[in-house]
Amino acid sequence: MSSCAAVGPPRMTDTTAALTFDLGPQTLIVARLAEGVRDGQLGDGTPCPGCAVRNMLGHLTGLAVAFRDAARKDLGPTTDTPPDAAAPDIGPGWREELAKALDELADAWRDPAAWTGMTRAGGVDLPGEVAGAVVADELVIHGWDLARATGQEYTPDPAALSAAHGFLAAAAAQGEPGSGVFGPVVAVPDDAPLLDRAVGLSGRDPGWRR
Repeated sequence: MSSCAAVGPPRMTDTTAALTFDLGPQTLIVARLAEGVRDGQLGDGTPCPGCAVRNMLGHLTGLAVAFRDAARKDLGPTTDTPPDAAAPDIGPGWREELAKALDELADAWRDPAAWTGMTRAGGVDLPGEVAGAVVADELVIHGWDLARATGQEYTPDPAALSAAHGFLAAAAAQGEPGSGVFGPVVAVPDDAPLLDRAVGLSGRDPGWRR
């Protein structure tokens, strides 16, 4: 089973603070990482067991479309379907497809209405501001996955990283001890960089290298 997607929908409660910020800087960072992927790296492994680089790219494309539609409150097949545990693949035009999906995702979340009311993603009904935190988490953590798997430098957008860490910390606090959104929490020193702490909360080892 692929670990590209979360192991299950996190429980959404009032502990996730409302927030509004521009996802554009983080989607641009992820798009640039994708541009840096060489064809020969598509079959390489990632920090997610059972998830190759090509599967991570497919997952990023699918989540960008799903959360674009969640922002627009355009509920349907893209928002009602749980994440694919079978490791989504990519087609020949994946570079253009992913770049377009990320651009549309950022644009959709620039509408203040995206952050209000209820919406749906992955078959889960949730408040708009929580959906925004979830997609920030997905972009930050999977950006790290992609960078580590392909040997690229990675510095996430500070606003997206802050939102991702807050979401992951709240989800871990609400779940079973030691559990996280993507898997068991990996212990990280309290004084570690914020990205390392977010990565640990997501169930990944910040020291992972190819």
